[in-house]
Amino acid sequence: MNPLAEAWKLLTSGDLYLWEVVLRSLYISGAALGLAALIGLPTGALIGLSRFRLKRPTVALVNTGLALPPVVVGLAVYLLLSRSGPLGRLDFLYSPVAMIVAQALIAAPYVAAISLAAASEIPVDLRLQARALGANRLEAVLLALREARTSLLAAVAAGFGAIISEVGAVMIVGGNILGETRVMTTAIVLETRRGNFGIAIALGAILLGMALAINVLLVSIGRAGLRRPWSS
Repeated sequence: MNPLAEAWKLLTSGDLYLWEVVLRSLYISGAALGLAALIGLPTGALIGLSRFRLKRPTVALVNTGLALPPVVVGLAVYLLLSRSGPLGRLDFLYSPVAMIVAQALIAAPYVAAISLAAASEIPVDLRLQARALGANRLEAVLLALREARTSLLAAVAAGFGAIISEVGAVMIVGGNILGETRVMTTAIVLETRRGNFGIAIALGAILLGMALAINVLLVSIGRAGLRRPWSS
C-alpha cells in the first residue's frame, strides 16, 4: 500500500497502537511542560525584575541553558536514576517519570530565558506608579507581569517546542518500551527504521498538527488577554 494512503487509513481508523502512542506523548510532554513552567516562569520573572550584583552572570547562565544538548540532559538524568546513581532506589529509570523529568529540564531554560527577557523589558516606572497608587509589592509585580503576558505565553510555547520534537533524551531515559515509554518521536524513528513509513507519516502528521494547535491556542489566549480590560 502507498505510505500516504496507509497513513490516512491509520489516522481515520482509530488504530490502537497509533493513538496509544499519541496519548502517552500528550501526557508526558504536558506534564513536563507544566513542571518546566512552574520552574521557568517564576525564575525568569524574578531575575528579570530584580536588581542584584551578579545579575549579568546569572542572565548569561540562564541563556546558556538554551544551548544545552538534550542528549546531555538525558545522560545526566540516566546517571541519576540508574541503579548505581544517587536516586537509583526510586526505580524511575525507563519510566514516564524519568521522561517527564528529562523533558522538563530541557524546556525550563527556554521558559526561563524568554520570560527573563520579557520581564527585563517592563518599565520600572510601571511598578513605581502602582506602588504610588497604593499597591503592595506583590500586586505591583503582578501588574507588571500582566503587561508581559503575551511574551510569557511565548516562553511557554518555546518550552513546548523544545520537548515535543525531542528524541535523544527520552530515548536514553525511557528506552522506547512498547506500551510503556514509547512516544511519537521515538516511534517515528523506530517505524522508519523498520520501513513502516505509513505509521511514521501518520505520527509525523499528528505531531505537526499538535504543535500547530498548541501554538494557536497560546496565541488566542494572549490576544484574549490583550482585549480584556484589567482592573487595578
